[in-house]
Amino acid sequence: MHFAKVKGILSSSNGMNLYRGCSHGCIYCDSRSKCYHMEHDFEDIEIKENAIELLEHTLKRKRSKCMLGMGAMTDPYIPLENEIGNVRKALSLAYQYGFGITLITKSNRVLRDLDLLKAINNETKCVVQMTLTTADEDLCKKIEPNVCTTKERVAALKKLHEEGIPTVIWLCPILPFINDTEENIRELLEYCIEAKVYGVINFGMGLTLREGNREYFYSQLDRLFPHMKEKYIQAYGMQYQISSPKNRELMQLFHQLCEANGIVHDNKKIFKYLNKFENKNNIQLSLFD
Repeated sequence: MHFAKVKGILSSSNGMNLYRGCSHGCIYCDSRSKCYHMEHDFEDIEIKENAIELLEHTLKRKRSKCMLGMGAMTDPYIPLENEIGNVRKALSLAYQYGFGITLITKSNRVLRDLDLLKAINNETKCVVQMTLTTADEDLCKKIEPNVCTTKERVAALKKLHEEGIPTVIWLCPILPFINDTEENIRELLEYCIEAKVYGVINFGMGLTLREGNREYFYSQLDRLFPHMKEKYIQAYGMQYQISSPKNRELMQLFHQLCEANGIVHDNKKIFKYLNKFENKNNIQLSLFD
């Protein structure tokens, strides 16, 4: 790890990444792509040493409340968070200044901050987004080696629901020839049903491969799935958008199962929900009440 000072912490869409880089080791991670101009090794995590100071300054000056986002580029609950604690500090500031929160993670470490998540959700809105890729625990340990398994994530989702925290699932990536099976999609959606998630985001059964990400992904295919790299190169060449040969039938299954079980599966509707700020205590009374 290393420390760096930054000039700003919130993006134009009110998102933040308190760390740069990740140690979860997911073999498909798009954040490794060179287009993001990370000037250090991906596993050499950059800690934004003035992030919390900048965040407080920014929240104090904001004219209107909104939803704040975490985790678009780096999972907020990497192991280093246990030592640094910037995510918890950021959640505390969001609660202190009356902002909503939504965050994306693969880690059940999110439960460490359940007290703050509940406090925020009681006042405004807090939504936890979690990525699920495979119902096969052994496969999960291969493609996402340094983070909790799917069953552990599902247990966390159930706990969040019990405590009144709404959840959204990212059902991706679905890796062609690896986890793009009807059985996998059915089992993952059954987990979503059990956990009573609000919605499931999916942009298609496949993944994206860009320079930087592609090379790492292929090196891991060589290590974990012999001859699979050659199969990808033959099927997709240097394509950026990699779509499963089973995309059509799997997407049909996805929409059918979500619709039948009351799970929102319209991406636009889910993002509208995630971005909508709610002030649960701002109840205006009539003059005649």
